[in-house]
Amino acid sequence: MATNERKDITEITVFSNGPLKVSGNFKLTGSNLKLIETGNEIYLCRCGGSANKPFCDGTHKKIGINDKNV
Repeated sequence: MATNERKDITEITVFSNGPLKVSGNFKLTGSNLKLIETGNEIYLCRCGGSANKPFCDGTHKKIGINDKNV
C-alpha cells in the first residue's frame, strides 16, 4: 500500500461506460437494511442489466452502455 493511501477511507470510482468501483472500508446494505457486503473492493452495476445486482457482471460490455444515457 502506498504511503498516501488510507484504509479507513472509502473511495468510489466511476468507470467510463462501466461500473462503480467501491474500495476501502465500507458496508453495503440492501433496502431491507440487511448487510450485503463488507470489504476492500466491489464493483457495482450502473447499466441495470447485471444478473447479479447490485454487483457488476460485465453485462454493460454486451449491451453497449454509454455514460450519456446512464
